[in-house]
Amino acid sequence: MSESPETAPAADADPAAPGGDQPELKKAITPKLLLLFIVGDILGTGVYSLTGKVAGEVGGAGWIPILIAFAVAMVSALSYVEMVTKYPQAAGAALYVHKAFGIHFLTFMVTFAVLSSGITSASTSAIFLSENVLKAFGLEESLGDAAGGVATTIALVFLVLVALINLRGVAESVKANVVLTFIELTGLSLVIVVGFIALGRGEADLARVVLFETQGDKSFFMAIIGATALAFFSMVGFEDSVNMAEETVDPVKNFPRALIAGLSITGVIYVLISILAVAVVPIGQLTESTTPLLEVVKVGAPSIPIDTIFAFISIFAVANTVLINMMMASRLLYGMAKQGVLPGFLKGVLRSRRTPWAGIVFSTGLGIALVLTVRYVLAEQTIAALGGTTALLLLAVFGLVNISVLVLRKDKVGNRHFRTPTALPVIGAITSFALITPIAQPVQNYVIAGGLLVVGLILYVITWFYNSAVKARRTRFRHPDELG
Repeated sequence: MSESPETAPAADADPAAPGGDQPELKKAITPKLLLLFIVGDILGTGVYSLTGKVAGEVGGAGWIPILIAFAVAMVSALSYVEMVTKYPQAAGAALYVHKAFGIHFLTFMVTFAVLSSGITSASTSAIFLSENVLKAFGLEESLGDAAGGVATTIALVFLVLVALINLRGVAESVKANVVLTFIELTGLSLVIVVGFIALGRGEADLARVVLFETQGDKSFFMAIIGATALAFFSMVGFEDSVNMAEETVDPVKNFPRALIAGLSITGVIYVLISILAVAVVPIGQLTESTTPLLEVVKVGAPSIPIDTIFAFISIFAVANTVLINMMMASRLLYGMAKQGVLPGFLKGVLRSRRTPWAGIVFSTGLGIALVLTVRYVLAEQTIAALGGTTALLLLAVFGLVNISVLVLRKDKVGNRHFRTPTALPVIGAITSFALITPIAQPVQNYVIAGGLLVVGLILYVITWFYNSAVKARRTRFRHPDELG
């Protein structure tokens, strides 16, 4: 920890702010709740669906890109720790980039990139959740052609339910996250236990763990880079927690421990699962399966009625992803509206519950629109493509955050804060930007990300006109003496 004696500069003026009478967010997240929030956010759809995809890129050595992805994530996480302890406010990466560069357009696009990654993940997860609901209750065959419509309805209802939980209060939201995180951990623990049992019985082949195989004529380096970019999707999530800074008890003290511990816990779990999955299940079978962890338990413990068990575990795991992503999105909207980067109406706080109702309603509306789009327009896109796009957007943001850490070293603040070694943000920026180049990303990820950013560009123009109108209206009604 380092101390900075100077007083922090005043926050950037909010051109859309109607006044300073908005209530503050409630500080209800304790250190333990914060740790569980981070662990629950990182665990989720990625590890359940992409374990086989990573193995398909590099063979049994799938744990190597996971380790590299973990290292890249940890370096960027330390930069986030410095920023969140230095500026303990909602808004996260967008706030840091805004303070570092002061370029309104860049800040807005970073905001929209993070927002898009969260809402896309939540909306896609809601669809996946609805399909698992049908599977868990055996309704797919009985509904026939109507199954798709029912699944869409369930996804939309779930998004509304998550919005109501968020409106109720951050304490209720985080407590729900605690329950769902324990269920997630139970499912992953089951996979690990089954893997070790199979090893003890001699039914697993550890020799496959060091077997390296690439698709087509890819070199070792290219295969590792591509697999790392894909595996990185499983590591994202820790960045969501910084948007909860204003609702965390003593964030300067509690964030460093929670963020580092949470990422470390999930990193160990992911490496164990990647090793055990390949040892228990033949690589080809693991790669072809859409439910790779289900294959691990089927092969390692065939006597367990795992179809039903894992369908329900998947429901809760994905539900947690939706809850946390929508919490993040609403706080991001609130924080950046306070900074004047988004229209002022998005910073509304519900006085009775002290929750950002405007951000919750707006993000839920976007999520509903995206569910309908994904369901009826982008139905052919795979989870790997959407996950890869999420990782692409966030890697670009991580690169900018690492640079912002270095730029903002000259900005002295009045509170004690964590300081990461200078070499780490440099390494973080280089590796993050390297993983968004064509050597690591397929074309389809650029197409999806580009489409989302075009929507962001349109929203930027709308925001500019909104802020200009608010400024003009204020000028019109000010006393002539004030206009100088």
